[in-house]
Amino acid sequence: MPDDRVALITGGASGIGAATAERLGRDGVRLVLADIDAAGLEGAAARLGGPDRALGVVTDVRSFADCERAIAAAVERFGRLDILVNCAGVWIEGPTDTMSEADWDRVVDVNLKGTFAMCRHAIPALEATGGCIVNVSSDAGLWGNKGAAIYCASKGGVTVLSKALAVELAERGIRVNAVCPGDVDSPMIRYQAETFGGGDPDKYLADLLTAYPQRVPRFIRPDEVAELIAYLCSERAAAITGAAISIDFGLTAGY
Repeated sequence: MPDDRVALITGGASGIGAATAERLGRDGVRLVLADIDAAGLEGAAARLGGPDRALGVVTDVRSFADCERAIAAAVERFGRLDILVNCAGVWIEGPTDTMSEADWDRVVDVNLKGTFAMCRHAIPALEATGGCIVNVSSDAGLWGNKGAAIYCASKGGVTVLSKALAVELAERGIRVNAVCPGDVDSPMIRYQAETFGGGDPDKYLADLLTAYPQRVPRFIRPDEVAELIAYLCSERAAAITGAAISIDFGLTAGY
């Protein structure tokens, strides 16, 4: 049976965002994909059913005006908004005393400011439907990662922002949760390896896997994270709000 719900997903052109759109789309949820990648959005929206089922909105989440426009586009096209999933994110690493102001601004503005801005502008529409928010944080939003202080600051902010919003918005009928993946087999981790792998991306990736207690031979798949997000957006998760749920092969279990 078709689902009447409407979801807006940031970072929807690739990675966890694209996998989440595909997963929710299988339930019949109508989709609005917000991403800075115009070409990627066009292809993703076409794959997900075209204009009747999926809308792409070019969005720079660092801009409050862009976030407000994306929310308005969702409501204008489909008449409602039930789900907001904030997946847009960027990575940086390196010794803290080599980081620049531009590094800080880029990562914090995308990961934390962008999440806040989308939530801020979505609240009235979500209140009207009794909707929910899922923010994609990280294992780095639960504990410190060596050489990634800026990223950890941004994702730690996303985790606690989600909890604060859950408390604030509960009386308005909106649930808010965070999911905290470990390393995901996505364009971001390939960018990490190529950019910060010291010329040996394969070794960089292999070293990451050694940290996992389960000693798994692979990274988390985007569809696995998407399945958790879809559950948190469903009526089955009606009792869950204010949670930060790890999906990380046990990486943060000892924290």
